[in-house]
Amino acid sequence: MAGNFLNLRGEHKGKGGQKVSLEFELVNIEKPENLNVIIGQAHFIKTVEDLHEAMVGAGGGIKFGISFLEASGERLVRVTGNDEKLMDLAKKNALALGTGHAFLIFMENGFPINVLRNILAVPEVCTIYCATGNPVQVVVAKSEQGRGIMGVIDGYPPKGVEGPDGVEWRHSFLRKIGYKL
Repeated sequence: MAGNFLNLRGEHKGKGGQKVSLEFELVNIEKPENLNVIIGQAHFIKTVEDLHEAMVGAGGGIKFGISFLEASGERLVRVTGNDEKLMDLAKKNALALGTGHAFLIFMENGFPINVLRNILAVPEVCTIYCATGNPVQVVVAKSEQGRGIMGVIDGYPPKGVEGPDGVEWRHSFLRKIGYKL
């Protein structure tokens, strides 16, 4: 299960003297190492179906599971996809995240670069927080009203600056895998 391992809390008196509090949590996104995840924010119940169509429209036999967390109405986690295992993973992480109007897409047999344009073209999509195969932690704020994503920690810090050998390797690698001519 995705887990919280850091909790920071602050309180003060708001307008009219009522107590206002804000709590921050760090939520680990649980996924196998070889899996890519896209985390974003959108705003309407139709999002889950439109994201599904965007993934299918990208082609290439990509397997995926999508979850969308409603922030109003029934406030359900809506789940779709073409792979039960990835749909279960999306659902489990959505429940751990517990934020309003967020979506998670877990994918195999493709990379975020293959689908991001389609996802960004979905009218309900407001922002993409990350699209990665790295380990991810989500910074979540919690108030009396609800929970929201403040940002993500995607992978690890840099170890240095790319030198000439790194530039040569990068140019060669991108051409080898067909992303550059």
